[in-house]
Amino acid sequence: MTEPTEEKLAYRLITGPDTRDFCERITAALAEGYVLHGSPSATFNGTDVIVAQAVILPAAIASADAAVASAVDQLEGYDEDEEAFEGHA
Repeated sequence: MTEPTEEKLAYRLITGPDTRDFCERITAALAEGYVLHGSPSATFNGTDVIVAQAVILPAAIASADAAVASAVDQLEGYDEDEEAFEGHA
């Protein structure tokens, strides 16, 4: 039976021990269209080095940026003195 297709998250933080498996998980995310976001982080838990890398989907970020731009455009009609949008009662 086929699993239903889940929508990809726009942002993922991949974490784990600093092993080949972690690098393979990052490589797989890159192959799925994600890009690295920011620098990797590393810490030591007393036994292992634990690493983290954020990845993002550029298309999802572009879509979010467009939504923000649209909201800003809507606010351009805002009159702070009247605390109402032009053309609205």
